Amino acid sequence: MGKHEIFKALLVLAAVATTTGAMMSSKDNDGRIDYIEFGAQNLERTKVFYGEVFRWKFTDYGPDYTSFEDGRLTGGFSQGDVTPGAGGGMLVVIYAVDLEAMQTKIEEAGGTIVKPIFSFPGGRRFHFHDPNGNELAVWSDK
Repeated sequence: MGKHEIFKALLVLAAVATTTGAMMSSKDNDGRIDYIEFGAQNLERTKVFYGEVFRWKFTDYGPDYTSFEDGRLTGGFSQGDVTPGAGGGMLVVIYAVDLEAMQTKIEEAGGTIVKPIFSFPGGRRFHFHDPNGNELAVWSDK
């Protein structure tokens, strides 16, 4: 993972930690979808579109990332190549109370870890492919 990718991941995860706060530390939220991340070729055009059509609110985290709030769910847009199925589409981020235990469960169920656990301000995260090849991420604030 290059410096740019690490910086982008840190921005994403800082946004996750900021938007979810203490709410996600509850065991009741273990295994729930917490954040959805999309690719975007042009962040400004993306913000105008979703802001005008759906009235979403945005918070920028550097030049290549913006988070959104739709009133119920939070997520973000990461600027870069948007190629479905090639890591440029949507990324669903799931919360876990115990990151290592969740990683073990995923591997035992046939998932493949594609980005090992890494730290960021506010928590830790890893990415995996499900048995269909979809990439998802799991994060924890612990």
